[in-house]
Amino acid sequence: MLRALGPAAAGLLLLAVHFAAGAQQGDAKRGLYLSQAAGCLGCHTEATETAQPYAGGRALKTPFGTFFGPNITPHPQAGVGRWSEQDFIRAMREGRRPDGAHYFPAFPYPSFTLIQDQDLRDLWAYLRSLPQSSRASQPHDLRFPFGWRWLVWGWKLFFFKPGPFVADPGKTPVINRGSYLVNALGHCGECHTPRNFLGGPKRSRHLAGAKLAEGGGSSNLTPARLKTKSDAEVKDFLQTGMTPDGDVAAESMGEVVRNTTGRLTPADLDALVAYLRSLPPLPDEPK
Repeated sequence: MLRALGPAAAGLLLLAVHFAAGAQQGDAKRGLYLSQAAGCLGCHTEATETAQPYAGGRALKTPFGTFFGPNITPHPQAGVGRWSEQDFIRAMREGRRPDGAHYFPAFPYPSFTLIQDQDLRDLWAYLRSLPQSSRASQPHDLRFPFGWRWLVWGWKLFFFKPGPFVADPGKTPVINRGSYLVNALGHCGECHTPRNFLGGPKRSRHLAGAKLAEGGGSSNLTPARLKTKSDAEVKDFLQTGMTPDGDVAAESMGEVVRNTTGRLTPADLDALVAYLRSLPPLPDEPK
């Protein structure tokens, strides 16, 4: 067939096939950066000095009980070593396990569903490159009846819309990039948007701050709070965890700064701040 096409046409066909195949492959080096932007380390690594990264065990306290981040190293039994790339994409896009069961939304797939396909492939390539850990994932400790996975089906009907991020044609590329960083990769709304009694986000209060199960609250990220800070001050806080008056980020946010926002490129930091500035100003969520 290639001979019948002639040398020039055959060359173009082979080149097209090469680039099409390349587009389907994940880039582990790029996946590392995406994993940092997505804060994967924080939820999948136990909070001890000797913990192996991504081997699971991090506790997340919620009003429904305590969830434990699973092992996502490529160990074939304890981790995700037997998963396919499609299993991973389905988990992130649809919130489903390889066996089809629903994940609890403590796994922030309502945000991760927005991650674009090539970024998911790159993330998967990075996870496949990690050292294996044989540590078994710890079962969740949930109050009755919240441990019933089939109930998540009803929760998804009200609070989950699967599908990748679509840029807003009325916004600039910089603001759209910031939106993608905040709402998809960074999943900032999972902590900074208040929730109702079912654990669903109050969409009209997006990023206005929220009470946290472990005590305290998360900050309002809309211009109502940010208006007193310059762009340089906001970016400095996201890089160092220090405020202009010398205060230090709280423990949970301090970890986000160390592992996530402090590792963003200058261009991505600019985009993130530009997006937050573009939001409608909302008053702080009552504590």
